[in-house]
Amino acid sequence: MIYLDNAATSWPKPPQVIRAMEAFLTDVGGSPGRSSHRLAIEAGRMIYRTRELIAELFAVSDPLHILLGPNATYFLNLALRGLLQPGDHVITSSMEHNSVMRPLRYLERCGVDLTVLQCSNDGELDPSEVARSIQSRTTMIVLNHSSNVTGGMLPIAQVGQIARHHDLIFLVDAAQTAGVWPIDIEKEAIDLLVFTGHKSLYGPPGTGGMVVGDRLKLKTMIPLILGGTGSRSSEEEQPEFLPDRYESGTPNTVGLAGLAAGVEYLLNKGIETIHQQNAQFTAKLHAGLAQIPRVVVYGKPDCINRTAIVSFNINGLAPSEVGLRLDKDYNIMCRVGLHCAPAAHRTIGTFPVGTVRFSLGLYTTDCDIKQAIMAVTEIAQSVQ
Repeated sequence: MIYLDNAATSWPKPPQVIRAMEAFLTDVGGSPGRSSHRLAIEAGRMIYRTRELIAELFAVSDPLHILLGPNATYFLNLALRGLLQPGDHVITSSMEHNSVMRPLRYLERCGVDLTVLQCSNDGELDPSEVARSIQSRTTMIVLNHSSNVTGGMLPIAQVGQIARHHDLIFLVDAAQTAGVWPIDIEKEAIDLLVFTGHKSLYGPPGTGGMVVGDRLKLKTMIPLILGGTGSRSSEEEQPEFLPDRYESGTPNTVGLAGLAAGVEYLLNKGIETIHQQNAQFTAKLHAGLAQIPRVVVYGKPDCINRTAIVSFNINGLAPSEVGLRLDKDYNIMCRVGLHCAPAAHRTIGTFPVGTVRFSLGLYTTDCDIKQAIMAVTEIAQSVQ
């Protein structure tokens, strides 16, 4: 099997991740913060270790500013619905995932004013367009770091400086870049950074989180859910401090054990090493597909400033047909369709059919790239 669907969920997971989850269930199993016995204390230590590793990954000084929970979608909703009020103005781009667009469209119906900046056909955004769109009522800018359709990067560092200059909240969706791209929230003036655990952090599904920058620690962000936190149990009001204010309910401790192991593995390997490997293989895949007659490859060919995603179509075949043949005839796993990002596909001109998406990962090999190019070549040659 050749697995080229890592932008959806990375696979296989490093052996360390599986061992960490098994060790938690076998040797610990306690509920963190809910009891005082040694197993509960060990579970609490393990979760704090997860925060420490993620803080190191994103250059965060205080691990308690790392919120942990089920996925990136949850934390994008927390940030958007917890901070935006009717009458506020928010700026985003036309390359966003539905995890951003759907909450924003809901909030728009509730009275939030929304500006969606149109990106180029290649998915690029001009930072000056962001600056020109700022109004007196603008409170937030929200952008993805990298598109899950093309792999193209948005100008996060430049927009961060614009947001900071105007004292705006800057929310970044790093679902596609966390673990494969160096991120420093202070240098890039990011106030809220959302990440998922099951993609390039190589944790299990059901894990994710958000980094809360220092500027927002005293601001009021309304929690999505309220309840037991294991702290201040004598009070019937939600705690005000981080991270407890936003982490009600028993956590997915076994999943976070796996996430910690995944992040530690990445830190030991080196993010820059991972980025260089991805860039090399992505460039080879992009160039190989672009040379095949009938194949259209989307996004810019600059494979240094992008994540390891290559989207394409074969003229004369629906993406669903290509994906089925890749799976059935060549044992290649990929994703087809709109990738939960219809706005991005409208931007690059592939709505409503979408594209075929190959996305590489840690375990992608040079042989995998050659086999994928050969398979697409044969499928394209079969079109009458």
